[in-house]
Amino acid sequence: MAITGLGPHGERAVPADQVGLSNADADLARNRRFSVAIVLHTTKSDWAKEELAGIVTTLGRYGAAVVEVVDCGFDIERQISELKRLAGEAVDAVVSIPIGSNRAADAHRAISAAGKKLLLLDNAPTGMLPGKDYVSVVSSDNFGLGQIGAELLAPHIPQGGKVGVLAYGIDFFATHEREIAFRKWMAARRPDLTLVRGKFADVSQARAATADLLQANPELAGLFAVWDVPAIAAVAAIRDAGKAIPVTTVDLGNDVATDLVGGGLIKGIAAQLPHDQGVATGIATILGLLERQPPAWIALPGLSVTASNVVEAYQVVWRTPAPAALLMARKPRNSLP
Repeated sequence: MAITGLGPHGERAVPADQVGLSNADADLARNRRFSVAIVLHTTKSDWAKEELAGIVTTLGRYGAAVVEVVDCGFDIERQISELKRLAGEAVDAVVSIPIGSNRAADAHRAISAAGKKLLLLDNAPTGMLPGKDYVSVVSSDNFGLGQIGAELLAPHIPQGGKVGVLAYGIDFFATHEREIAFRKWMAARRPDLTLVRGKFADVSQARAATADLLQANPELAGLFAVWDVPAIAAVAAIRDAGKAIPVTTVDLGNDVATDLVGGGLIKGIAAQLPHDQGVATGIATILGLLERQPPAWIALPGLSVTASNVVEAYQVVWRTPAPAALLMARKPRNSLP
């Protein structure tokens, strides 16, 4: 699938599979024995676990040690304090996913000001520039993910219906891109629909935000949630209200996959490839540490997932056989003539 979005500064994407290390640079990196710290918004989600595995494996392959992994628990103040602490620690590079674009900027800038390399996942804090303040942003094509979410939801919405967007109410580039793309796709392909918006600042608020959206819009005919964890909270709120509204989302987490294949409210998923993104991040980190400036924006395309291909997609995304519940629901292939 083509990459349709642009980077944080309007950059054209360089696909992740086009970014690599020469044999000479790989040997050089192993001799340098770099140290790297990783700062994530959470380490508990399926996405975060695979992302981390891809980064750690790749850095290990090139002789770099991951000396610390910080779980910020979606707390921006903790991220700010941890980044400022790491600026004074003996690490050569920090990989971070900024929780907010504006408030976290100075703390991220402290890393590069301390002479360390900064690699960013998904988002560039406000005012920070590639090659100066950070090495690269490595992300999924979040604009493309929003388009997939719209394309999968549209067939389930009747003419003239009302569709909700459950948005992340934090200044975060990746989820904003998904929402913008969803809206643009619907405006172009389904101008008959009306879109309404609910938002949450913390995942724990997603269920209540959906309940409020349903109360304000009792005729709601569909919902797009910007990632899978709030999507599952939204599904619970919809069932609480005694309704059956189709939902699409981003990220092939186990809960949404099970709901999808079981004929639940989840009708489609725009999947990221977090392990592949982690591998690309590890390579970009090594390139930056060797002063080989990698592309400003390295991106990976999304994967469109429905009940008909969820088993195959699960294997691609998670690199493991699908759970029994998914396998049992898989329809047998047609017999050859």
